[in-house]
Amino acid sequence: MVKFKIIVSDPDSGTSKTVELEETRTVPLIGRRVGEVLDGAIVGLSGHKVQITGGSDKDGFPMRPNVHGGVRRKVILGGGVGFNPKDEGQRRRKMVRGNVITDEIVQINMKIMENPKKAKEEKKKTKEKTPKKEAEVKA
Repeated sequence: MVKFKIIVSDPDSGTSKTVELEETRTVPLIGRRVGEVLDGAIVGLSGHKVQITGGSDKDGFPMRPNVHGGVRRKVILGGGVGFNPKDEGQRRRKMVRGNVITDEIVQINMKIMENPKKAKEEKKKTKEKTPKKEAEVKA
């Protein structure tokens, strides 16, 4: 039984929301990669677009975007996800998870890329601005 805890962050408001998915609702996420943009209906946000930003597996190892596949590997890291160096130039061999979502992943982090309300507001603003500019050009 696959169960995901999904944290969806809204960069505009600075808030986050936790959603838990089980069994059949998890199927659209398995096999997806870090960085992919998905429809928000998967996590209950219809009309939104969400991007996968990372996650962690059942033992707490973080997903790293540049490690390909869904496996756990020991890689040499100089910083970024999975390692915070104390000294400049320090590198360490650390265990991280690949960038593909598998059934061993427990937590998935996402962020909202496109909000339907903002998209409508932006379209209205551009429509309102366009006639004014044309009227100024004609005069």
